[in-house]
Amino acid sequence: MIYNLIIFLYVSAVRLAALFSEKVSKMVKGQKESFSILKQHIDPSARYLWFHAASLGEFEQGRPLIEAIRKQYPDYKILQTFFSPSGYEVRKDYKGADVVCYLPLDTPGNVKKFIDLAHPYMAFFIKYEFWKNYLEELHRRQIPVYSVSSIFRPGQIFFRWYGGCYKDALKSFTHLFVQNEESVHLLKTIGISNTTIVGDTRFDRVLEICNQAKNLPLVEQFKGNALTLVAGSSWAPDEDIFIPYFNSHPEMKLIIAPHVISESHLKEIMAKLKRPVVRYTEATEENVKQADCLIIDCFGLLSSIYRYGEVSYIGGGFGVSIHNTLEAAVYGIPVVFGPNNKKFLEAQGLKQCKGGFEITGAEEFNALMDNWIKDPASLAASGKNAGNYVSAHAGALDKIMKTVQL
Repeated sequence: MIYNLIIFLYVSAVRLAALFSEKVSKMVKGQKESFSILKQHIDPSARYLWFHAASLGEFEQGRPLIEAIRKQYPDYKILQTFFSPSGYEVRKDYKGADVVCYLPLDTPGNVKKFIDLAHPYMAFFIKYEFWKNYLEELHRRQIPVYSVSSIFRPGQIFFRWYGGCYKDALKSFTHLFVQNEESVHLLKTIGISNTTIVGDTRFDRVLEICNQAKNLPLVEQFKGNALTLVAGSSWAPDEDIFIPYFNSHPEMKLIIAPHVISESHLKEIMAKLKRPVVRYTEATEENVKQADCLIIDCFGLLSSIYRYGEVSYIGGGFGVSIHNTLEAAVYGIPVVFGPNNKKFLEAQGLKQCKGGFEITGAEEFNALMDNWIKDPASLAASGKNAGNYVSAHAGALDKIMKTVQL
């Protein structure tokens, strides 16, 4: 089968890459350990609900569903798997799951061994996870499997003339909970109609995070009464846009939570700053009040830090793609991001409601900031638009829970 040949070549490429990449090496090592984790921790007498997410972002998308099911059906156990180290390494100790491990690569042998050991009662694949051998083996064993918050576009392989085996994989799903009408239409063109439009569970998740946001006294003391820009998941091209503006505007403060927290990147950021700066891990009640810029050099705080901003800048839009805009928008502050955002429905929605703003360079960013600093009413209106957009699109979780019966 062509698919299995592709997987074989992919496995070979991954093993080669593991020799040169610490991240890939962690993934390969973790996948090998998955079977022993299952043997040690799976209770053969229990009923497991299996949730699979590629990485951390997809996990957060599925998390509201995990926790709702956990609350409503406490007799079931949860198995959580990840494909990427950026998901597993951050959430391997997640208390909402009974077992957490990597998902072994999609070879026929791995698939049968994994499902034999995990013996899931039901499975949920989040967003873009469409592993053909896993899906077909679950279907063959009559184990219900759901696609959650998935989204489909015309250019995907399922809708190409050569995508036959991938189309067949989608037919293994018991039901697909999709984000929009276009996805439903596209799936119908290949004979799949077991779909429901529910939207995106991330809206439910960010509202939950907002309600549980941590109080961060050091950040609060840093901010004071100044207008504060929070730059989340930033990369160097982003920093080259907002740092020069900050340097020349003493009336504002800046919080930077870079996507890559390496010593070299942190030093690059600090070299660009012309005003007093302190790292979060070195901040004290005394020195944080003297700083104009606060660099978040640790993980796990960004979703709570957005609450301290009047404006947010979401990084990644000048690279592969933007990061999570909803984490900021939920606090009722406008979000600014670069041009690589077209694949994200929420970014398009935020732009349409004038709560999100796309920039292509420093000139547009400067104009936005100048306007908001001079016109606080305009800033407040943009923030309100962003917050209202998030609230209006929540509810995917309730729709899924009404359909999935345990």
